[in-house]
Amino acid sequence: MNAPQDLRQTPLASFQASEADPQNIRAVFESQQAKALAWRASTAGERLARIRRLRDAMLAHREAFYAAFAQDYRKSASEVEVSEFLPIMDEIRHATGALKRWMKPQKKWPTSTMLGTSAWVQYQPRGRVLIIAPWNYPLSLCFGPLVSALAAGNTVIIKPSEMTPAVSALMADIIASMFAGDEVALFQGGQPTSQVLLNLPFDHIFFTGSPSVGKVVMAAAAKHLTSVTLELGGKSPTIVDETADLTLAAETLIWGKFLNNGQTCVAPDHVYVHESVKQDFIAACKQVLENRYGKTAAEQKHSPDLTRIVNRRHTERLAGLLSDALEHGAIVHAGGEVDVAQCYVAPTLLEHIPDDAAILSEEIFGPLLPIMAYSDLDEVIAKINAGPKPLALYIWSRSKASTGKVLTMTSSGGACVNHCVAQFAHGNLPFGGVNNSGIGNAHGEYGFRTFSHERAVLRSSPLMLIKLFFPPYTEKRRYLIRKTVDMLRLPML
Repeated sequence: MNAPQDLRQTPLASFQASEADPQNIRAVFESQQAKALAWRASTAGERLARIRRLRDAMLAHREAFYAAFAQDYRKSASEVEVSEFLPIMDEIRHATGALKRWMKPQKKWPTSTMLGTSAWVQYQPRGRVLIIAPWNYPLSLCFGPLVSALAAGNTVIIKPSEMTPAVSALMADIIASMFAGDEVALFQGGQPTSQVLLNLPFDHIFFTGSPSVGKVVMAAAAKHLTSVTLELGGKSPTIVDETADLTLAAETLIWGKFLNNGQTCVAPDHVYVHESVKQDFIAACKQVLENRYGKTAAEQKHSPDLTRIVNRRHTERLAGLLSDALEHGAIVHAGGEVDVAQCYVAPTLLEHIPDDAAILSEEIFGPLLPIMAYSDLDEVIAKINAGPKPLALYIWSRSKASTGKVLTMTSSGGACVNHCVAQFAHGNLPFGGVNNSGIGNAHGEYGFRTFSHERAVLRSSPLMLIKLFFPPYTEKRRYLIRKTVDMLRLPML
């Protein structure tokens, strides 16, 4: 698992998924049933002890993770820290300080017809849960949900992506050394392994990936009426209006777009820029690219801060999107270089892209940034609403009116004003999509609730008013019931 000596010259490792034994998968799944039942009574201290073991093992393998990420797709150690370690460490810190409060039953006041009763919401572990993680942030999007699942008291089976084999193998070693198989287990493999797992009657499935595969997961879960959380994606639109701080917009947008070389589900997908500031915005973006990655194409290609595309197939897909855009008349303002053999696509700014170009209809998931001029904000809003609801939406503006209009008249999983991507890292915000971009939420207390069943509990007393509604329905009792119903028309005080 050692990193190549010269990451700029050594081809990325090819992968061949080794499928997990279906019989072993089913045996582990069955073994977790008894443990899941026992863990219903687990305390906050017991759950946090498991989470801390995971944290300590991660930190003990820090350097090994650097090497694994470099081997899989040449991700720099600094970017591993920022985008992989930091979110998980923050999730763990958050859970450590708040889990007792999250677990505490929530008392509920009685409604008019429930006077004489007491009620509360009890948070129970869902039971046996499955986490299917993607390749773009293989550690963060695997162990992040795992923290929430353990905080909620569940047993877990994990299926990481086969496209980052070095990272997946290291995670498998950590899980095997930290947990018994009836507590947490990790199975490597490709689609056949996923299919075996999806055929099992889990109590909850947490999937992160594309909308197309999310539909497959949801269909499989429906056979067992298994609840699902789907963290998907989509074409996250970005708006830079005429009042925007262009320097701030360029600095933050370029960071969010080219983090992980564009392989981020919440990355800005395309940008609508007001025509009056378009040229200045493009110039600012070009300057930021040069400052961060190099002034020449060669300098950028050899930059240690640019992650590679995960494999040749995805590189060819991005090359096809770029080629199609250029054939339709697009203009390259920066970048445009592709080396399929090295899985390299340069940070690229594109303009004058016609509506029928594939890059405007497919999720890009790479370092290609289409820039479109606009003059009427309402037309931009109409275009956004004409497509599937995105996972994220971003606007750079100093106008409260424009910002308010965009936030009110569009729908997305999350949104940022004068920032991007950072909403993922805010532990007190729900992270999730809407419709095509996802179902359910993650992170912090929202992640705890995702992996918990909110059980409604009611306790009665001898004075409960509901006795009024018991048969036999005498004339007097019918009168009292009718008057009770009529009273419910009145507003609550």
